[in-house]
Amino acid sequence: MIVNKAGSPLYATDNIKPDTRHGVILYAENVSVSFDGFKALNDLNLYINDGELRCLIGANGAGKTTLMDVITGKIRPDTGKVSFGQQIDLLQLDESEIALAGIGRKFQKPTVFEALSVFENIELSLAGDKGIWTSLFHKLSGEDKDRIGEILDTIGLLTEAHYPAGRLSHGQKQWLEIGMLLAAKPRVLLVDEPVAGMTGQETERTAELLTSLAGEHSVIVVEHDMAFVRSIAKTVTVLHQGSVLAEGTMSEIQSNPEVIQVYLGEDGDSEPKQ
Repeated sequence: MIVNKAGSPLYATDNIKPDTRHGVILYAENVSVSFDGFKALNDLNLYINDGELRCLIGANGAGKTTLMDVITGKIRPDTGKVSFGQQIDLLQLDESEIALAGIGRKFQKPTVFEALSVFENIELSLAGDKGIWTSLFHKLSGEDKDRIGEILDTIGLLTEAHYPAGRLSHGQKQWLEIGMLLAAKPRVLLVDEPVAGMTGQETERTAELLTSLAGEHSVIVVEHDMAFVRSIAKTVTVLHQGSVLAEGTMSEIQSNPEVIQVYLGEDGDSEPKQ
């Protein structure tokens, strides 16, 4: 049995059932983080519903990355509360425990094992804490193989299953990393700038992939590409100076007076600038 720092038991993802009676799976309440006097997060409140796809936008320095760091345990806030469901206090867990609890994070730059095949990359992610060499040499069960096949189909890489990951395009590597996260069965996915550097076709495919994951997973996307955000977003949260400035549909955000005032471009375009 795994325990958190307080000594309380922490179970594997399949056994964790966050209380979602009110529809909210992730709570960040009154969260503040300061770095040498600079408030990266300032009394921030954010609520993510179970199964929703949420986009976070904001200028550089608005607090997007810091918020993701707090949720995943990389940074401890000065004040505030961060909960997974109503049962799990994320501030009592370290990064590995948070991942085990069911929160996965994909960074902007894909980190895959390029010398291994696409299949083997997913296989490693199924293994949890078994270790790389144990994972590569243990015999996969039929259920494991089926699971890997389902993931490869979801991310559109069935045909490339036995290619070295290093042969993949940039976009395909991004999809593979999303697949590696899916292997751990997360309830919440944090995805940082997924379409940076992608072709138009890859961007369109990524939009389809993230949209398909919502429902079974809660997906939080940080992105600068407003065209991409428009294509996937039902709810957009705008961060400014470490706080939530506005929240709503993309059309509501673009017509919000406060957002217009903050992000008004020199050309008079009222679309949020990143």
